[in-house]
Amino acid sequence: MIFKILIIDDEPTLRHSLALALSGADHRIMTAESGEEGLELFRREKPDLILLDHWLPGKNGDAVLAEIHQEDPEIPVIIMTAQGSIELAVRAMKMGAFDFIVKPFDLEQVENLVKRGLDGLRLRKEVEWLREQYEEKFHAGGIVAVSGKMREALALAEKAALGADTTVLIEGETGTGKELLGEYIHFLSPRASFPFVPLNCGAIPQELVESELFGYEKGAFTGAAEKKMGKVEAAERGTLFLDEIGDLPAFAQVKILRFLEEKEFYKVGGVEKKTANVRIIAATNRDLALEAGQGRFREDLYFRINVVRIVIPPLRQRPEDILPLFRFFLDRFNRNFNRRFLYIDKEAEEILTAYPWPGNIREVRNTAERIVLIEKGERIEKRHLASLAPAPAGPETTGPVTTLIPPEGISLGEVEKNYLKEALRMTRNNKLKAARLLGISRSALLYRLEKFGIRES
Repeated sequence: MIFKILIIDDEPTLRHSLALALSGADHRIMTAESGEEGLELFRREKPDLILLDHWLPGKNGDAVLAEIHQEDPEIPVIIMTAQGSIELAVRAMKMGAFDFIVKPFDLEQVENLVKRGLDGLRLRKEVEWLREQYEEKFHAGGIVAVSGKMREALALAEKAALGADTTVLIEGETGTGKELLGEYIHFLSPRASFPFVPLNCGAIPQELVESELFGYEKGAFTGAAEKKMGKVEAAERGTLFLDEIGDLPAFAQVKILRFLEEKEFYKVGGVEKKTANVRIIAATNRDLALEAGQGRFREDLYFRINVVRIVIPPLRQRPEDILPLFRFFLDRFNRNFNRRFLYIDKEAEEILTAYPWPGNIREVRNTAERIVLIEKGERIEKRHLASLAPAPAGPETTGPVTTLIPPEGISLGEVEKNYLKEALRMTRNNKLKAARLLGISRSALLYRLEKFGIRES
């Protein structure tokens, strides 16, 4: 990052000495011998920092500072003043100067002041860059809120972001954009310039959950050749996003609760108590209130994470968002693949809005990507949406299901394994649909497939 520094002083020797001392690979130095010349350079060159002599011929330092501050109140201006004029320098500080230095001074003093001024500016630029990256990401991720329900969810997220330590619970079906909304809250919060660290609780084998969360010390277990940082430490001063928190095993729920209450934890194999300044945002596709009421999720943890609860409605409950989302992704993939799909036929629009979108936003994105990549033309037509035809209805049950256990007993593991295989067979290995058939999340399905060593048939 190159910073432009403007020196305004009527003493040629001092200007030259300052320019020589401050010049370097990351500094571009400009000089002016009067207030008028300095203001002209300021407006033309847009410097990042200004060294301004208080006593100048023509416009004095106060007048120059006033004009600079009016046009750019953020720019750091360091006032240089003679001995005995400290009260004038203090007045300049009240007018908005960054700091002052009394002549004669050591060049090292000036260098330190300039460094301090530029460090603050560098941090602001980094935050602005980060903000731009986030804004681009949220635009690219497809946060579209036309419907009243989604606008309400976004408005609540924006309010929740103001509490830097407030725990947030985001509920919604798979594919509704829970992680994106969590990152949006982080971006709007005071923690935005620090890490956002996601962790999918349902995708981690139970025996690894604690080490993923809190890390481990060298030699904590076989294979722990070096100590490892956990997600909690990685998120220091930022946000830890616990996706599918309902899939956490009971012992890990206890440890997360303790961390939320005390902000303290131990690494696996460690004896030293550690602390972390981290905000927790949790997400789930389950009804955690029901899970807690039935003893499948710790009630005390549920109440602790449910400070602000945001529900993202599925697309079938907000059909107003479907076409704007689809058009958004069309535009995105048109640019990615250099295509020109500009129109959607009326019949195609009706199919898009009538379809229930069980995969939610993720399914909309995938549908748009497939069409733009494979098809040609400028118009989305009915034939492009054949994959959205309604699935054939399954047999209806007319009464309660009776489960019989034979006298010799059964292997519960084998029953679960068989149901997993049958769900994959019925859905032609579509894991999202298989998970829905079994009433579990996709990540929970993947974990169970790995547990039983089931491969696609």
